[in-house]
Amino acid sequence: MHNDSTKAMYEFYELEKKNDFFPAYLYLKYIQHFINHVVKNIGIPTKELPYELGDGLDEMMGAYYQQIAEAGETVETSVYNAKVLKLKDAVKLFTQENNLKLPVSEKVVPFENAKYIILNNPDSVSIGTCPCRMTSLEPCLEDPMEVCLFVGDPFSAFIRDQNQKFRKGTQEEAVKILEDCHKKGFVHTAWFKKDLGNSFAMICNCCSCCCLGIRMWNLLEGAVPIMAPSGYVARVLDDCIGCGTCVDEKACHFNAISMDEDNEKAVIDFDNCMGCGVCENVCPNSAIELKLDPKKGEPLDIDVLKAQHGAG
Repeated sequence: MHNDSTKAMYEFYELEKKNDFFPAYLYLKYIQHFINHVVKNIGIPTKELPYELGDGLDEMMGAYYQQIAEAGETVETSVYNAKVLKLKDAVKLFTQENNLKLPVSEKVVPFENAKYIILNNPDSVSIGTCPCRMTSLEPCLEDPMEVCLFVGDPFSAFIRDQNQKFRKGTQEEAVKILEDCHKKGFVHTAWFKKDLGNSFAMICNCCSCCCLGIRMWNLLEGAVPIMAPSGYVARVLDDCIGCGTCVDEKACHFNAISMDEDNEKAVIDFDNCMGCGVCENVCPNSAIELKLDPKKGEPLDIDVLKAQHGAG
């Protein structure tokens, strides 16, 4: 089985892209070690993993991280990117029935190396332990930490065959995980990687206390383009009573909400808001809503993409 999934992943790449197979293999098989390596390199305290890869693989992981870091300065060269999603858009990616290959415009995902939604065998779902929380000294989740979701082959089949922290799941399980994570106040992020065919392959359910993407985004104040907003922005309604619930870091993972003490109202920082919808969900008075805003790009709505390209 392992050889079959490795062969299928190798055959996924066109001849001129075969070199992308090797970093993809390294990343998917040792994703926990990749996260651990990056966290260490940016100076964040981390929990040691139970085993090391060995000198040769550790050196390869370091070189791979260096390649991503050097490419990450601009949207034209960045090779490791995330798109923030509303819950409904995340769920759609795990409820498709047919194979799809849909081009994604830079209005949706503004990175040169993020081109496609490719869902070969969309019912092939792999569910895994969050590598970011595995390496966090004080993770916000204990057990279960199975909140990382891969969909579509060859990558979904490969990671569950080659990485013991991942298992075969179902679309229904994935949707339930997304819904449960939404209730917990986590941010849904769809990840695109050049090494994975310039395409979407996975959704993480992220927080600002553990997760590498959001932690780097906040640490670098958005200076390195690793994440794109959902296409929405939060708006405070007149019903706001100034309770402050939305100001908590677990209600806004991007430091985009503060309190106007004079008016006793919440205030949204437009530039920082990523349109994740966590604040909308936690507001006890339903006084925050997400609104479409073209300055935040377009949502990654697979129904819209299918309509645009005549996919059934």
